[in-house]
This record gives sequence, structure tokens and C-alpha cells, in this order.
Amino acid sequence: MKVVLLQDVKSLGKKGDVVNAATGYARNFLLAKGLAVEADAKAMNEVKTKQAAADFHKAQELEAAQQLASRLNAQTIKVKAKAGSAGKLFGSITNKEVAAAINEQYDCNIDKKKVSLEADIKTFGTFGAEVKLPQGVSAKLYVQVSEA
Repeated sequence: MKVVLLQDVKSLGKKGDVVNAATGYARNFLLAKGLAVEADAKAMNEVKTKQAAADFHKAQELEAAQQLASRLNAQTIKVKAKAGSAGKLFGSITNKEVAAAINEQYDCNIDKKKVSLEADIKTFGTFGAEVKLPQGVSAKLYVQVSEA
């Protein structure tokens, strides 16, 4: 018997999946507990509609990520920091500070966990960084550290 799962069912499938289940299992367990509905024309149409909406949203997210990546690629982010007399920074520049600088300079919303630095930034200069965006899109950029 074909059913559309309304919730994740262990060893059967995830929410929204159309699966074949034994008739007794489907009627006595899945349908009775409200874990699934019978896969009739209405339920199948609903599944197709939800899948089309999910695909549309995924495509929009991919396009937005690609646009942001094209804006950020090969750009230089300017970060100011205090340093001692030898030019060594007090502390270091972290991905949190780089993400904040990107968000401020390019008016976007990048999480600090999505920024990875090529090396520890403990001196003045220009360093490489990578920003991982949704849908597997990434952008490489440069971080220029100058004296505050």
C-alpha cells in the first residue's frame, strides 16, 4: 500500500516521502497513529506542490548566494587593529571580526562560523580568507589589517 509520510518513521522514510508499506502495517500503525495518509490523488498533488515550492526556494537561495559570492570575490576587507611598537597586534584578528567587517562594509549577513582564515592574523598586512555561503557556494577574499 502506498502512503505519504506525515512524520519521520524510523526504517521507513522521512516526512513527505511516498513509500510502499505492508497493508496491515499501514492501516493498523501508520494511518491509525497519524504518521501517514493514504497516497491518493489529493495527497500526491500536495506532495508535488510542496516539492515544487521547495525546489523554487532552493533555486532562489542558490541565486542569492551566487550574487553575494560575485560581490565578495577578490574583494579586500579592511580591518583596523591596535598594535605594539614592534608592529605586532594585541591579540589577533579572528573570523568573528572579519565577519563583522564584511557585514558592515557589504551590507550582508555572514555568520562568523562561515568565515575561514588561511592563517592566523597577528601582524599588519593582507591575508586570504574564504566565506562559505549556502548551497556549497564560496567566495575568496582578502583581509587587509591596518593600524587603528
